[in-house]
Amino acid sequence: MKSGKPKHSLAIVFNVCALQFAGLCLAAPDPNWLDHDRTRPQPPIITPATPSTPEQPGQPPSDATVLFDGKDLSKWVSLADGSPTKWITRDGYMECVKGSGYVRTLQNFGDCQLHIEWATPVPAHGEGQGRGNSGVFFGLDRYEVQVLDSYGSKTYADGGAGAIYGQYPPLVNACRPPGEWQTYDIVYTAPRFAPDGKVTSPARLTVFQNGVLIQNNVELTGPTSWLERAPYQPHPEKQPISLQDHGNPVRYRNIWVRELGKPARNELTLPTALLDSYVGRYGDIQIGREGSQLTAVVGGVKFLLFAESPTRFFAKTTDVQIEFSGGDQAKPDRLTWSVGEGANEAKRSGPKP
Repeated sequence: MKSGKPKHSLAIVFNVCALQFAGLCLAAPDPNWLDHDRTRPQPPIITPATPSTPEQPGQPPSDATVLFDGKDLSKWVSLADGSPTKWITRDGYMECVKGSGYVRTLQNFGDCQLHIEWATPVPAHGEGQGRGNSGVFFGLDRYEVQVLDSYGSKTYADGGAGAIYGQYPPLVNACRPPGEWQTYDIVYTAPRFAPDGKVTSPARLTVFQNGVLIQNNVELTGPTSWLERAPYQPHPEKQPISLQDHGNPVRYRNIWVRELGKPARNELTLPTALLDSYVGRYGDIQIGREGSQLTAVVGGVKFLLFAESPTRFFAKTTDVQIEFSGGDQAKPDRLTWSVGEGANEAKRSGPKP
């Protein structure tokens, strides 16, 4: 009785092995595991997202960080200084208020998948770039996916809805009429920089609009901008996500994000006023501020600090951890610090440098 097994299966196996030993086969994608390795860990199980309807936003996947659930703006602040935003919320959406400025997330994100739903004003007003204009930015305010009412309205190709502004027009115009909810599902890969500031890998964006692929893993030449092709400037891998105030009352709802890659500690970009309240000398520890981050001089070595919460900070080059406490909200009077182990308290002993 025939077994149904190919006659030359053994020969095929030996030939494959011979090719592998000869180095003629492609290596496994991850050299730490055999192909079909039974001991390889299974992927985590999550509950997937549910689709939205015109009346009701869908549910995010179970492993997502919800940035706006239709109720409050507690996870968003003014990009300018981290103060409470003047954007408004109503009927389950947030809306841009003209002149209020960009809004940004408190939390920082690097490589991620972002889901965001938006609607332009109805009835439509203006033409071209003046019609339902806003934008979704990664890297704080550096890399923009354009939001615009491009339904039956013409503008320059690299400035329409779904464009990587000033660099890549969308592959197709997949816009819905003004007033209807539209979706962006965006995969962002943050750029990487060498210690000398040179780009080791550029930023990349993939964008689906209303379920249609409109940007396919495009490589950005640098920050997106008007009138120029600005060069890359080194910046932290993880920074806030921002939404643009371009003077039009564009609405957003159902905003969630999934961080990609290995799990990491949360990072926040805190208001400048709060950071300044920490600046000063605490015993032998000197706290300063550079841009949107604190610095700490510990044992004569200067460390750049990253905020894990409004009071807790850490360094990335050495296991330095610092937490502020005491005093009043305007000026904490002590900190607890550690390097690798233990805990040491130091009281504020001097003014700002």
